[in-house]
Order: sequence, then C-alpha cells, then structure tokens
Amino acid sequence: MQPHTPLRLVGLAAISVLLAACGGSDDPAPVPVPEETRAHDTRTFTATAATTFTAMAADPADVVDMSTTSRWAGVLNGAAYRVEVPANWNGRLVMYAHGYAGTGAALGVSNPSIRRYLVQNGYAWAASSYSKNYYDVRAGVEDTNALALEFTRIAAANSRPLTAPTKIFITGHSMGGHITAAAIEDEAYATARNKVRYNGAVPMCGVMGDTELFDTFGAMQMAAQAVAGIPNYPSERWSEVSGLVTSTLFTTFPSAPTAAGQRYLSIVKNLTGGERPLFAQGIAFGGSFPSAYGTFGGDGTVSGILNKAGIDTNAFTYTIDGDTAGSAAINAAVQKLTALPDANRLRTDGLRWIPKANGEFRIPVVSIHTLGDLFVPFSMQQIYQRRVAAKGNSAYLVQRAIRGASHCDFTVAEQATAFADMVAWEGGGARPAGDDVVTPATVAAPTYGCTFTNNTRGGDESGATNALRPNIVALAPCPS
Repeated sequence: MQPHTPLRLVGLAAISVLLAACGGSDDPAPVPVPEETRAHDTRTFTATAATTFTAMAADPADVVDMSTTSRWAGVLNGAAYRVEVPANWNGRLVMYAHGYAGTGAALGVSNPSIRRYLVQNGYAWAASSYSKNYYDVRAGVEDTNALALEFTRIAAANSRPLTAPTKIFITGHSMGGHITAAAIEDEAYATARNKVRYNGAVPMCGVMGDTELFDTFGAMQMAAQAVAGIPNYPSERWSEVSGLVTSTLFTTFPSAPTAAGQRYLSIVKNLTGGERPLFAQGIAFGGSFPSAYGTFGGDGTVSGILNKAGIDTNAFTYTIDGDTAGSAAINAAVQKLTALPDANRLRTDGLRWIPKANGEFRIPVVSIHTLGDLFVPFSMQQIYQRRVAAKGNSAYLVQRAIRGASHCDFTVAEQATAFADMVAWEGGGARPAGDDVVTPATVAAPTYGCTFTNNTRGGDESGATNALRPNIVALAPCPS
C-alpha cells in the first residue's frame, strides 16, 4: 500500500512549482476553483453502527474452526464495514465490493460469497457498505480503498495487532465488479483520494464496460420503440408508451414474444453479445431481462450520478437475424441518443463520477460472467477484452464464460476456482486457462461455457441452492 497524499495538495504543489519556474513565486497562490456539484452530493445515507457480526456456521469439511475468527464491524467515513481475520492469517487481505444496493437511505454490508473459502485458506477479508447508495462507483472505490488502508488500525484497535498485508486482492459482483475493475486502473490510482495498489482481481458479473452498460440499455429501449412503430417518441417519456410497446412485443412478458417481439429479441441478443448458449433461457426464466427492461426511460444521468445526459447510442447497429431489409429499416428509423461530451469528464477533486475501466493495469485479472445475463450482459466482457487489448495488456486478463441464465448466477465452486487460479497466477504460476469471448463462431458454439461451469453447490453461508441450474442442466446440457 502507498501513503495517501490528498489530491488537493498534489495540485497545490504543482501550482507552486509552476509559479516558481515563471519567476512569480512571491505572488499569492491562486485559490483552487471548486468543482461542480450534483444533486447526488446532497443525498444523505445512514450506516448502522455495529461492533461485530455473526460467525459462519461450522461445516463438516472445515479445517479451520470458524468460531475462532476475529470479526470486527464499525463505521468508517460514513460507510459501514466488516472485517474478518482467521486465527491462522496468511498475511493476505481480500477486499470485497458488493453490487448495486438501490436508492434507499440505509447502507448495508454484504459478506463475500466465497467467505468460507477465504477463511479456510487463511485469508482476511474486508467489505464496505460504501458511504452512498445509487450507482455510485466513485464512492465504492474510495470507501473500499479507505477500508483497506485502515485494516491494520482496525485490528490494533481491537487488540489484535497485525502487520501490513503482504498482498491485497479485490473481488466483487455486478456494480462491485465495476468497482473492482476501476480500482485497479492507472487512472484510479492517479486520481483517487485513497490510493491502493492491488495485486490481483476477480470481477464477477461485472459492469466491465462502465458507462457502455447504460448506452446498451438506451439502445435496447430505442430498439423496442422502433420495432413497436414509435421510434421518435421522447426516450425519457417511456412511461407514457411502455404499455403499448410491451403489448406489441409480448403477449406475456417476457416469456411469450409476438412476431414483432421475436424480431426485437433478435436485436437484443445481438446488442448484448451475439449468438450464444443460454440467451433464450435468460429471456424465458433468467430474471435479468425484466431488470434491464425496467431501466428504460431515464434522463441519461444514471439517476443523478451525472449532471448531464451521458447515454450515447450512436455507435450501435441493430441486427435482426436473417432479415437484412428489416435490419436496415430499423437502423434507418431508430432514435439516436447523444451524450454531452463532458458528462463524465475527468475531475480535479478525485475520481470521475463514473470511474472508467480503460484496460490500463498490469496485475492478474480473472473475470467470470454468465452467458444468460441480460441485466449486465455478456457484451461487457467483450468490450473489456477489446479495451485491454487496445492498451497492450491482454497478457494480464483471463475471462471465463459460465452457463448460467441469470445475473451473477454462479456456484460458489466457480467463484472460488477463479479466485484460487488468480492467486496462483499472481504468485508465479502459469497463466490460467480462459475463454475466447470475442470470436462469434466460438461464442455461438452449443458447448460454449462448458469448460468453467461447475454446477456443484455448497460452501456458502446461506446453504441456498439456485433453482435455475437444474433447468440449465436439462435444457442446455454440456457433454458428460
């Protein structure tokens, strides 16, 4: 970990050097111009104070007594946190970033789904609620980093002095996957107020294309309106026409599309990653398509995270499989949404309002994603792959497709394996295997995603099973 130097001090130092070079060092230093604020900055949130949390129940396979772990909870800079350290700590710390938690005022902390794996293998972990809800990835990165920097002080305050971690890893789900990807970027290290150098990362079902997720939602809405025959209706007035559009596209939403709906779903498939296994299951019973559909009608500010419209659909092409004329007609008619160029600009007071995943990192990253996910679609991995390749950093990225129909529909085994493989790689082992996520014929193969899918459940603290996986096994089986 690196010492934290406030960005404002860096800026003032740079100004002083510049003035000295120009012979104006006797002049008073200029007053920094305040950055613009937004409505989101005035929203208030409450973190519930606590001193500990529940130990994980014992399991017959445990080799470490779960009741012996040190467990601490508290509030740091307005964010609730949890920290767990096994008695046989291996000196390594894992930061966990939770997903989108809605727009309520109460802040909550989530335990990592691989908690048992981490403790049983000697890892300490820590998780922040973040100091703000909504899609505030900036708060997620800053508060996760701040907690990592505070780890040894928290331990000392709880009568367990610890040395600084020898390695710090980060992992997270969904929006937490975006936080994970952003936190390891060169841009984040340069601009964050709380600076942490991570040694490896495992983003899961992550928003790896950052703002391009919201562009995709916008394109999905514009396509729905175009196929339904009202392409130019104002996008932010979706509530006025959503009933008409939905009834035109579906007799039963979302499982029974009309003929027009079949054309629309073909467009959605091609917007979200192309032909691939599990797309149909993701529509029929995956649960994630209605969540994506429920985002339609925004004003482009991501619910006030930005001050100006940041959604742009100009780069999208709309394709209906087997219908060249129909595709051309939709592309000619569809409404284009255009972002204001400075909506998500670099800032002088810290991270961008929506931090970027530019592909500028040089640590091992193993990213996993389910094929049927339509809330954070598989195209996020394709966007990320291309960005990383463009920066010349492909050697540091491994991506894996998982045959799940829903958002973050992973088994614990799939997540633990990805984490273990990343750590072994970071420790000097061979680069682990992964999937090609961008070659259309490869992604479209009926067996795509079979290599890293593991339907074995167990190992989490809830003991819950996922009802979708038996359907996947029956409807989209992998070779035995």
